[in-house]
Amino acid sequence: MSTHADAAAGLLAVNRRRRRIRRRVAIATLPLTLAALLLVVKLLSMYAFAHASISSFVSGAYAESESAARGQDVANWFEPFAAPYNIGTALAGADELAASRSELERALPLAQGLQVCPVMINLSLVIERQGDAAQADGDAAKAAELYGEALEITVETPEECRSDEAQQQSPQPNRDMSDTLDENQQRQQEKQRQSQQPPDQPQQPDQSEQPQTPHDKLDDIEDRLNQGAQEREEQLGGGQGDEGTGGGTDRPW
Repeated sequence: MSTHADAAAGLLAVNRRRRRIRRRVAIATLPLTLAALLLVVKLLSMYAFAHASISSFVSGAYAESESAARGQDVANWFEPFAAPYNIGTALAGADELAASRSELERALPLAQGLQVCPVMINLSLVIERQGDAAQADGDAAKAAELYGEALEITVETPEECRSDEAQQQSPQPNRDMSDTLDENQQRQQEKQRQSQQPPDQPQQPDQSEQPQTPHDKLDDIEDRLNQGAQEREEQLGGGQGDEGTGGGTDRPW
């Protein structure tokens, strides 16, 4: 009888030791388990925010796109550039150009490798649109300065951004990145050149014409001044269509 009792007591002792070991292992691994769970939640939330930002941007709901992108900005260890890039792109869609430029400039040093390509393209387009706004306000000198900044960024965009790999990673894969860079450079050069030209001067009257009365001369001068103003207005507004806005901004990631 004592042998059976001793065996049972030994078995109970072994079970108690096993339970203590399991409990200690569970306590020791609890931080790792929680960390893994938080990682999964973070990844899912990042995907959700990115999807919401893209969907809202495509539908033209730029405020909602910006709000979703700001959700990506919290503890983003995986693609730290993505949140400011998406925020800046959404702000550009809403014509908040100064704020958009600030976010895209924040995204640029955070981007790695080919990630810099869409950031630099959008930053260049936003600065170009700032130049369009300055030109429309009659500040040709400021417009020329901004066009120069936009052109410099376009020219400094890495050559790797024209590669097939960059095209595959582009947020707009149906739009050739190399062609976009060429078009941006040509357009920005032309805008800078035009903004540096002096305004058209009214033409002098033809001396071979018959003498005019003072009243006729006054009417003629007024007509030429009006014509010159109209030509300058057309020149200023000539770049404000689809081409003037630089083709818009790339959609967010």
